[in-house]
Amino acid sequence: MLTHLSIRDVVLIEKLDLAFRPGLTVLTGETGAGKSILLDSLGLALGERASGSLVRANAGHAAVSASFEIPPTHPVHELLAEQGIRLDDPDEPLLLRRIVTPDARSRAYLNDQPIGVGLLRRIAAQLVEIQGQHEQMGLADQNTHLDLLDAFGVSPDRREHVARNYRSWIEATAALAAARAEMEAAQREEEWLRQSVDNLSTLAPQEGEEDELAALRVSLQQDERRGEAIAAALSELTPRDRRTPGPAAALRGASRALARLMPASLDEPAANTSPQQTRAQEALDALEKAEEALADAETLLSRLAADAEADPKLLEDTEERLFALRAAARKHSVAVVELPGLLADLQNRLSALDSGNAHIAQMEVQVRETRAAFAETAALLSAEREAAARRLEAAVTAELKPVKLERARFIVSLIPLEPEAWNRRGREQASFLITANPGQPPGPLAKVASGGELSRLMLALKVVLAERSAVATLVFDEVDSGVGGATASSIGDRLHHVAHDVQVLVVTHSPQVAARGDTHMRIAKRIRGSHTETLAEVLPAPARREEIARMLAGDVVTDAARAAADSLLEGSFAV
Repeated sequence: MLTHLSIRDVVLIEKLDLAFRPGLTVLTGETGAGKSILLDSLGLALGERASGSLVRANAGHAAVSASFEIPPTHPVHELLAEQGIRLDDPDEPLLLRRIVTPDARSRAYLNDQPIGVGLLRRIAAQLVEIQGQHEQMGLADQNTHLDLLDAFGVSPDRREHVARNYRSWIEATAALAAARAEMEAAQREEEWLRQSVDNLSTLAPQEGEEDELAALRVSLQQDERRGEAIAAALSELTPRDRRTPGPAAALRGASRALARLMPASLDEPAANTSPQQTRAQEALDALEKAEEALADAETLLSRLAADAEADPKLLEDTEERLFALRAAARKHSVAVVELPGLLADLQNRLSALDSGNAHIAQMEVQVRETRAAFAETAALLSAEREAAARRLEAAVTAELKPVKLERARFIVSLIPLEPEAWNRRGREQASFLITANPGQPPGPLAKVASGGELSRLMLALKVVLAERSAVATLVFDEVDSGVGGATASSIGDRLHHVAHDVQVLVVTHSPQVAARGDTHMRIAKRIRGSHTETLAEVLPAPARREEIARMLAGDVVTDAARAAADSLLEGSFAV
């Protein structure tokens, strides 16, 4: 419900902060006091069209904030979630704020988060309904009529069953359309599809094959390089060209040359050995060791060559396979690792093409079955709505006479929709119609009923639907316009009755209506110097009696008027 309304610099209102209570709040005051400004301010906070004329003279902008208390289960939470807006605490008040500049530009906020005016209006529509002489929010909108009818007399389970069957039908229809589109696309590319499947099937790519081949290629290349290095080393030790002596032959030649410097006989005394011969012997010993080391090196290199023998054919086959996979990946604009999945997808598409007609025929059967299930449950819903419509007509009609609409006739029209317009809510739309006078054709509420009639009609409807409405605040602007006496008293009774279930604010000139309020707020105009301002105050019991007496008597309040006010107040349920 609406708990607070804060107004800054709107027309005659410089600063006004109002607190609202549950039940029926009546707003009274002399003509021109500013009651309409108050409602315009509330409408501004609820997303109604902004006008620069609302900004108080010499003010930079006008600002209005409306605070609401809503339960965590209120539908507005679902709307906020759809828009990606989440409240820190579901129990915190909902604050709608609007700022308007003299050039009619406006900004909207939800709990200080900037939002669009369109979203502000959608949020407000779930919080407040306004009916007045010039503006209607709620009942005049035909889009709300089906939900109101369903809230009155249709099983929620039936509605949910219809919505569930509709979703199944739509999903089956979408799947069929997708399958047909896929088949048509496959037929257009059938030749390419078959060739691609043949080529990829021949290639037969395997999961992880590229990494394995790349690693094997590196290993084989390394083996090849090792083999080349060992072969080069061996070729240096044992040259293939016999005309080129190798290191072994050179060592042997050097050994033979040095051997001529050695003593001819091993028995020759060491004393006769010259220093040159000694050094030559050392060199000869070194050459022998070199020959042995060279022989060992040749042996080791030969063994190493045998162990590291490269496999050029395997390397060639590996590279050919790797390059073939990468070429196929480039051709199809995918990574090599995706080739197995691509092959499976193309095979499925080809299989769908080969068996497509049978598959589509099955899906067509599913579409027919889900459509029939929807139609069956929707027909039951239509019958339930038809019965509810007649009951609603009777219930509302019974409430029209007490609010001086006894000549009017309220009609609930259920309009069948074309099959292509069927939706999750069923096969029809509802429209509330009225004939204001006998002999006139029924027409839409907003066109046939005047502002006052529409307000009273909404009151009659709300008396019937009050317990079922998700909107917790109703605003009536002069619902008692043009009536008085017993009719005004009856309107007051009904407003008080509705206020047991929802919060009701009513702007009234009728003392009979004002006397039924739980809270009485007086709007007044005060002149301070050269400025005029609008004020609002909640009246205590004595001041309330005086205000109702003024409404009865006019400018001069008499004792008889006060006595009549006492009579009205004693007959009310005001607190």
